[in-house]
Amino acid sequence: MEQIILAFEQEKNNQRVKEILETSGTAACLLCGSADQVRQTVNRRRITAVVCGYKLGAQSARLLAADLPLYCSVLVLATRDQLDLLEGDDIVPLPLPTTKRELITAVEALLRVGRRLERLDRPCRPSEEQEVIRRAKALLMERDGMTEAQAHRFLQKRSMDHQEKLLRTAQAVLDGEGQN
Repeated sequence: MEQIILAFEQEKNNQRVKEILETSGTAACLLCGSADQVRQTVNRRRITAVVCGYKLGAQSARLLAADLPLYCSVLVLATRDQLDLLEGDDIVPLPLPTTKRELITAVEALLRVGRRLERLDRPCRPSEEQEVIRRAKALLMERDGMTEAQAHRFLQKRSMDHQEKLLRTAQAVLDGEGQN
């Protein structure tokens, strides 16, 4: 089941929507209590869908949606008057009151769009870069007895620790700078 974020000011709204979506098998729900928590969770887990109310804390849904990556779609549940104030292409409006079926259908559509956008947003690494990374992993596997997964994780972690691109880290390993 795909994960989505629910972000409503009132906890009872989070729980009500979560119950509808999870019992129907539509999505597993992560609950966020602030706009900052939504942004962090989307980026850390590459979540493609957020369902929220008109505002979250002091921030409107429009501003939140503008801060999220292109692959993340936002469904806003609000009154028609509130939705009229949220104009923007990056928001899918769902006027209240709504039925369970309308909510489920809207979230399913949001997830389909999110999957499509996520695939388009995923960077493609040129084959020359892939080859350097493959060779660095092979060296780590041979030299240090790592599995392919361990070698890949080693490169990722070292890259993050040194705030370098994965390609630069792989090249350093090949140049002998990446010894344990």
